Formats: sequence, C-alpha cells, structure tokens
Amino acid sequence: MIDGTLNLQSTANIPTITKEEKIQVKDIFKLANNIPHKPYFEDHKHKIILFNEDCLNILSAIPKNSINMIFADPPYFLSNGGMTCHAGKRVSVNKGTWDKSKGIEETHKFNLEWLEKCQDTLTENGTIWVSGTSHIIYSIGFAMQQLGFKILNDIAWFKINPPPNLSCRYFTHATETVLWAAKSKKSKHYFNYPLMRRMNNNKQMQSLWSILAPRPDEKIFGKHPTQKPLALLERIILASTREGDAILDPFAGSSTTGVAAYRLGRCFIGIDNNKAYLDLSLKRLNMEFKKKHYVVQEIKKIEKELETAKAI
Repeated sequence: MIDGTLNLQSTANIPTITKEEKIQVKDIFKLANNIPHKPYFEDHKHKIILFNEDCLNILSAIPKNSINMIFADPPYFLSNGGMTCHAGKRVSVNKGTWDKSKGIEETHKFNLEWLEKCQDTLTENGTIWVSGTSHIIYSIGFAMQQLGFKILNDIAWFKINPPPNLSCRYFTHATETVLWAAKSKKSKHYFNYPLMRRMNNNKQMQSLWSILAPRPDEKIFGKHPTQKPLALLERIILASTREGDAILDPFAGSSTTGVAAYRLGRCFIGIDNNKAYLDLSLKRLNMEFKKKHYVVQEIKKIEKELETAKAI
C-alpha cells in the first residue's frame, strides 16, 4: 500500500477466499433488466453499468434486496456564492445548479426520498456509506434514523492538507464525515475486521481516517468538483464487501467508486444525471481496463518464462 492506496499489482492486502466461501458474482445485468431506461454504458466483461438519469428513477426500478453495498456522495447544497481556496487561489464555491439549496425542508425531503429508495435495494445484510460536510450530514443522519437504518460508525475523514479558511473567522475545515449504516436493526452486516486490522499495523482501525485528497494521477482526465480519493473508496469497499458483490453509487460523478470496485473485483452500477461526468467516468474506467490488461499480460509472460526455465 502506498499513501493509503492499494497497489494494483500487489494482492498482499486483499483477503483470500476460503473453500467454504466461494466467490458469488452478482449478475447486475439481470438486475438491470427491470430498468426501463437504457444504460449510458454497459460492459459485461468488466461488470459495470452506468446510467445517465435521475437516481430516483433508476433506484425505483432496481429489484429490492439486491445490492450488497451503496456508497453515496450526495449534493452538499453549499453553492451559495461564497469563496474558497484551491491550489492557492481564491475560487467560487459554486459547483452547479445541482448543488444549490432550496431550503432546509426541501433538502431533508430529498434526502429521505433517495435514502429510502436505496434502503429498498439493499440486501437484508447490506450497508450504505454516505459522505458529507456539516451542510448536509446532520440531515442524512436524521433521515437514516427516521427510516430505521442501523448507524454503525461515523467515520471522520481527515484530509491531511486542507485548503486554508480565507475568511479567518472559522477553524479550517479539515474533515468530512462518512456515515456507515446497515439496512435495518436486524441486519447482520459484513465487516472484514482481520483485513482492516492488518492494514493498520496489526491494531484495531479507528474511525479517524487520515487520507490525502485525490492524487494528480486520479485527475488526469479532469476533476469532478467533489471527487473523492481512491484510497477512501478502496478502504470502504474492502471493509464492507466480498469479491463479486454488487456495489451501487447513486451520485456517481467521475466514478471513483466504480474504479475502486473494478480494481477490487466487485460489480458496479453507477448513476449520474450529468453526461459530462459520465464521460469523465468512462475515460477513467478505460484507463483502468488497460492497466489491468497490461498487468495480466506481464504475469502470463513471467509464468511462461518460469515454465520454460523449469523445462530446461
């Protein structure tokens, strides 16, 4: 692991599957048969589907009790004309019309609606992770309680090198909260405790995660305004899913969740109503497909050389 990110060519930190625990790959394409909207992109070989639609429309059509894990990074509704600091420059906080608030009541109503639909799609023991700042996370947590989710952890993601606060009237915003919740109080959620301990120098991993913001190589095709680091999604996926599980992201953006899911052998359904972000997703995913192809070819080459050496 380098800077908290899994090395694509190293499997040392990935848990082995026992004979009793065979990989059961979810057929996400069968799940998508009931969805009346045509996918923006689908790849049967790599087990990925992307939809360019409002997530509420897609979530309503996904069969109930079918998704193992959801990661959601919903709008924070903080585009209010203010300013922030990015790369040492003063820039607008406005991200687009999708991030403008219509008021506290409308925001909470929206959160209740998409969370309830997500809850329906989760398997009985499935879990959901939702990230957010103080602008949105309290509404998310309250909505989860209203809907009967079982909140498992509130992760504090420490960004290590956050931008300074330009107004000098507040503490620097250095964290985001990620809520982890099971579908219901009866859920028996999956948690890969041994792996998380191994990844933390053989000590119990705490709920404070120090992870750098997205690295330059994660933004070579462009950057989504609320893009999350791959290291964050890789840890979330490894902690709460098994290989072959179905992962869904209702606000996929540039598909960091999809890239991490593909790297780790999970199936992925991503939804976003912005075509430009999905085009960015495709560029990132295609790069990952090529990377893995080259790694596989190199492994085959080495194996062939070893076989030849044995025969001599």
